[in-house]
Amino acid sequence: MRLGVLDVGSNTVHFLVVDAHPGAAPLPAYSHKAELRLAELLDAQGAISEAGVELLIGMVASSIRVAEDKGVVDLLPFATSAVREAANGEAVLKRVEDETGIELQVLSGEEEARLTFLAVRRWFGWSSGRLLDLDIGGGSLEIACGLDEQPDVAISLPLGAGRLTAAWLPDEVADPERLRDLRRHIRAEIAGVVGEVARLGPPDHAVATSKTFKQLARMTGAAPAEAGLLVTRRLTRSGLSAWLPRLSAMTVAERARIPGVSEGRAKQLLAGALVADAAMDLFGLDELDICPWALREGIILRRLDTLAAQNG
Repeated sequence: MRLGVLDVGSNTVHFLVVDAHPGAAPLPAYSHKAELRLAELLDAQGAISEAGVELLIGMVASSIRVAEDKGVVDLLPFATSAVREAANGEAVLKRVEDETGIELQVLSGEEEARLTFLAVRRWFGWSSGRLLDLDIGGGSLEIACGLDEQPDVAISLPLGAGRLTAAWLPDEVADPERLRDLRRHIRAEIAGVVGEVARLGPPDHAVATSKTFKQLARMTGAAPAEAGLLVTRRLTRSGLSAWLPRLSAMTVAERARIPGVSEGRAKQLLAGALVADAAMDLFGLDELDICPWALREGIILRRLDTLAAQNG
């Protein structure tokens, strides 16, 4: 079965075509994406700007054309925190549906955490025991922990790299005072939920998902994307901590020259690094394994599970 997953995220709108069957790993067939950075295209009232809405509609329309060309038989369209929390989110959803015919399913932060956790569990398997997953998106940080395919705890915090960059680090080089204030803010937010996770006991396996974590791992020495999905990649707190002072002093252009860092994400890299460092410190994690599967794969796996139940 050929599925199309339309992921309207806070940073990127990504349409992924996969060949998928119950009991098998989804096999990517085609990728169509654009970095719209909706989390940064907000006006003073917290609404997605007209320019942002038009870019989104254009990307959804082009994704429909790709779906038709690639023979997609089942379309799974969803949106995350940028649309969910925008002041004009409902109006944006209506315009998208009116102009493209696509009804975006808006996921809650907790749903994002749960679906991402499902993908992580399927990737690493039962031998990982109690899993803890951290995911830094453009608009939010998701935290999930548990022993089963559904986590015992699923938390979403407004600590996305795009959101924090727009609100706290708008300049080409970070202002030291604002950087200290942001660091305190991040740590206070995460510290408020550490107890919910800690009561479950220490994780047997700590994992990270998302483009932000992948870039941070690559920055600190992990294998490049060209090495393939099956190569083990890790982010160590010591490696990340060593990079933080350097990132803080760099311009956006200088960050974009770091191996593995895309030009479109370079501005957000520092905020993402601060969130990752705080989470690893407050949860007592020396290292995180990077999982190549995340929310999109969780959406696909849930759909396949539903089809298998209906047919069987």
